[in-house]
Amino acid sequence: MDAPRNPGGAGAGPGIDLITLIVTDYDEAIRFYTEVLGFALADDRPATTTDGRPKRWVVLRPPRGGAGLLLAKADGPDQQQAVGRQFAGRVGLFLRVPDFDAAYRRLLDNAVPIVRPPRDEPYGWVAVFADIAGNHWDLLGPAGPA
Repeated sequence: MDAPRNPGGAGAGPGIDLITLIVTDYDEAIRFYTEVLGFALADDRPATTTDGRPKRWVVLRPPRGGAGLLLAKADGPDQQQAVGRQFAGRVGLFLRVPDFDAAYRRLLDNAVPIVRPPRDEPYGWVAVFADIAGNHWDLLGPAGPA
């Protein structure tokens, strides 16, 4: 039997490229994720649904790399009900930042809802916040003084 081929090169394997977040408004979500959380708008172009209706293809990327966010405008009542509840009230997304204090201050300055205040854990500082839709995120910073 031949050895398995790895066309991606040594050590290559799967990776998560995009995570879909259902939103009610593209532009409000773009503003939140870029201006408050610091993501970069990587793509924003017209597209169509599978049945030919217009939509947008909107991708945001974190500046330090990692999986991007694909914003999908809610289409119909089932999707509208999922806005802000994609993780059933649990933390579903984790934003690691190099400067926890500065990132936390930015959340407060922008009136972002804080679900759980900062606490020191063995893996670093963590606070839970809700994004523009209500999805819960962990804000994660390095261990040490905050």
